[in-house]
Amino acid sequence: MKLGVLFSGGKDSTYAAYLEKKKGNELTCLISLFSENKDSFMFHTPSIEKTKKQAEVMNLPLIIQKTKGEKEEELKDLEKAIKKAKQEYKIQGIITGALQSVYQSSRIQKICDKLGFECFNPLWQKDEIQYIKELIKEKFKIIITAVAAYPLDEKWLGREINNSFITDVKELSNKYKIHAAGEGGEFETFVLDCPLFKKPLKIKNKKISGERNSWRMEIEVE
Repeated sequence: MKLGVLFSGGKDSTYAAYLEKKKGNELTCLISLFSENKDSFMFHTPSIEKTKKQAEVMNLPLIIQKTKGEKEEELKDLEKAIKKAKQEYKIQGIITGALQSVYQSSRIQKICDKLGFECFNPLWQKDEIQYIKELIKEKFKIIITAVAAYPLDEKWLGREINNSFITDVKELSNKYKIHAAGEGGEFETFVLDCPLFKKPLKIKNKKISGERNSWRMEIEVE
């Protein structure tokens, strides 16, 4: 089946695409929403424009839809982007990286139902620790690009998701109830390499901003 990927450049959307390709589905295009609102309920990720570089190394076309990121209104922009993907690339369904967010998954499903699309959520309800272990096993190189929860701070920015990350995040999950996969917005990620990439991406420059337990790292990659 020809599928479009709702793509943020982070671990969830990238791994979801990888799993669906392994099942035999065709990744036809990537769809990224560039939101003006950093606190958008649906689309919030630092370095979102770097999905252009990821699309290049995945050898896939990228549909970019800008949105003001206003609650509920931004869904009209998402629908517009999906319609464009259907028109240009004849997609038959959508892949999402939804893990536990009913808010996000229900709204995407509603759009897919309206357009007569199938919606694929291969990560839905995965155990978070097992999920992170899968990412490492499948050779995904992922870094943290934002944090937004106590006691996470700027020291976590740029950190790679590996076995020591699992040890530390499990401890924080037990002590502070942080979701180990960042599903509650505790942290955001960017994929530098994975089996879908023709070559790994490298960080050329980075810019860090924030305070207390809310930090972001904007990156340039090559």
